[in-house]
Amino acid sequence: MAVEYRQRFRKDVVVDVFCYRRHGHNELDQATFTQPLMYRKIKSHPTPVEVYRQRLVEEGTATRQELKQMEEDEWNHLQKAFKDSADHVPTGGDYLDKQWEMFKSDKELSIPQTTGVSEKVLHSIGNAYTKIPPWFKIHPLLKKILSERREQIELGTGIDWANAEALAFGTILKQEEITVRLSGQDCERGTFSQRHMVWHDQDSGAVYTSLNNLGGKQARLQIANSNLSEMAVLGFEQGFSLEHPNALVMWEAQFGDFANGAQVILDTFIAAGERKWRRQSGIVLLLPHGYEGQGPEHSSARMERYLQMVDGDADEFPTELDASRMIQQANLQICNASTPANYFHVLRRQVCREFRKPLILFTPKSLLRHPQCRSSIKDFGAGTSFQTVIDDPDPGVVKGKNVKRLAFCSGKLYYDLVRERTVRNQNDIRFIRVEQLAPFPFFEIRDVIAQYPKAEVRWVQEESKNMGSWSYVRPHFETTLNHLKDKRKFAYIGRLPSAAPATGNANQHQQEVRNLMEDTFSY
Repeated sequence: MAVEYRQRFRKDVVVDVFCYRRHGHNELDQATFTQPLMYRKIKSHPTPVEVYRQRLVEEGTATRQELKQMEEDEWNHLQKAFKDSADHVPTGGDYLDKQWEMFKSDKELSIPQTTGVSEKVLHSIGNAYTKIPPWFKIHPLLKKILSERREQIELGTGIDWANAEALAFGTILKQEEITVRLSGQDCERGTFSQRHMVWHDQDSGAVYTSLNNLGGKQARLQIANSNLSEMAVLGFEQGFSLEHPNALVMWEAQFGDFANGAQVILDTFIAAGERKWRRQSGIVLLLPHGYEGQGPEHSSARMERYLQMVDGDADEFPTELDASRMIQQANLQICNASTPANYFHVLRRQVCREFRKPLILFTPKSLLRHPQCRSSIKDFGAGTSFQTVIDDPDPGVVKGKNVKRLAFCSGKLYYDLVRERTVRNQNDIRFIRVEQLAPFPFFEIRDVIAQYPKAEVRWVQEESKNMGSWSYVRPHFETTLNHLKDKRKFAYIGRLPSAAPATGNANQHQQEVRNLMEDTFSY
């Protein structure tokens, strides 16, 4: 009845089921320990099977002999399955069947694909998605934003974060003909008023999604603001990703901190699902992260929790063959992209491959409008791809043996450090961005360290010492240095350990930032 109601009226239905447990919680439990009177009644009550059997007989739906035969057949089927399980060997059909047939398991080699797109296509997508229909009365500020995005693409410079995201979505929809699905609180507009993928007519209130009107054949963008239940929404999207491998399925937390409300889904299904049930998932979590003085509940996406769930071995430097399959054989990908172009590539990488893997992606807040956090259109072009590690691009910084400190970092902190270096006019320190934290990019890190043999090697983070990436990256870097037979010490620069992710006092926050900068540039 509930299903029929929902199908006919397209309304949600709540089914309130009253039930009871006939036996204890497990083999050792006795329910009569705590509920003697209730379980005396339950013991004398017919079982659900007995009640249903009697009803079927009274209705004339089946005879007792027919029902007995059905029970025997089912019992024999279960007994046979139990016996066969002792010698069962999983096959490809158990793992990747139906809509998953074209994908590869972790035992099959998948060749990495480039994710760049020709500039001609980028211009076409950009012009189409920023085009305002003549009949649509758009908000004047949004009209200005769209005009600026179109200009960025036409000039080929200064492409910002939201524009890169729209280009990623558009190329996936149009070029790959793959569905893009995004849910989350205020995700249509974007928590920080940066996305604006669903427009609202200022007179009629009608909505328009330009990425669903790119012209010609394309897949559809499904984007929806969700309710305030992180666990329910993420659980739904995880299930969607299991049934729809040919879709880029994303869930965005309003702030990365809020994902803790979905911890059960993360622990039970996303981090361990492929190992437990041999089911791949390409789910993407977009988690806004960054220390900007907004207090303990709006600063940290708790990256340490996700990194702790990574199943790689920090103590073993991989072989070349292992390195080529690290993502395919890992349980999670964890990235903290710092450029619009790298964000573009990491999203496209999710669908431009022959397998699926969950992606935990820490996204910025202040970088959304940061004048230095921009990319050139050539960084999106044909032949380009995601960069796991980015060496310092500043031509004014010294190289080779003249570098005194090699400071590895991740995410938006890079821009703060570069600004401070400019103020101090201190050009003998290089800042290396680790864009992919897991699986750890051993070979890329090795190659960077080897270029600067005289420099101190440090990890700089804005999170407290007991949080962020430090506990994860430390053994990985030490293994890399050991592999190089390099005796240099790998040390930490950052905030002291803390119970709360961040301070709620603005003055204290600024003092912590000053301390971090002083520690970074003192050597």
